[in-house]
Order: sequence, then structure tokens, then C-alpha cells
Amino acid sequence: MLPRMTRPGGPNPLQGVTLERIVTRLAAFYGWEELARRVPVRCFQYDPSVSSSLKFLRRTPWARARVEGLYVETVRRQPEVADLD
Repeated sequence: MLPRMTRPGGPNPLQGVTLERIVTRLAAFYGWEELARRVPVRCFQYDPSVSSSLKFLRRTPWARARVEGLYVETVRRQPEVADLD
């Protein structure tokens, strides 16, 4: 089951954050190889780039939900990820 994006008891880490910023921060924090391991999609595995990832994630709701869920989980465990760019 995918995590709900709005949880009671805390601010929503996705509030005001673009998909581009999410992908950029996750790639900077984990690196493309680890990101591909955590969310196994081709746009992270083969010749990854922010541009190709955004195209795929905008067309593929289940993959976008997984990436957003990973971001929320990561920000809750490692708050400094929210400040990466």
C-alpha cells in the first residue's frame, strides 16, 4: 500500500515542492544507482537524467506515487534532503 501524502500530526513534505525538485533532490541524496534500486524504473536505470525521468513520471501515476512516497519517507528520516539542490 502506498503512503498517504497528507498525514495528520505533521506538515506535508510535498507541499509546494515540484516533481522536478523531488527527482533532483533524491538523485543528489541517493545517486541514480541507489534511486534505481529503490524505485526500479528504466528512467533511473539506463542513461538517467532529470528530464527523461520527469517525462516518464508525469505519464506513469504508479511510478510517480512511488517516487513521491520515497521522498516523503526520506525527508522524514533525513530532513536535510528538503534543502538539497
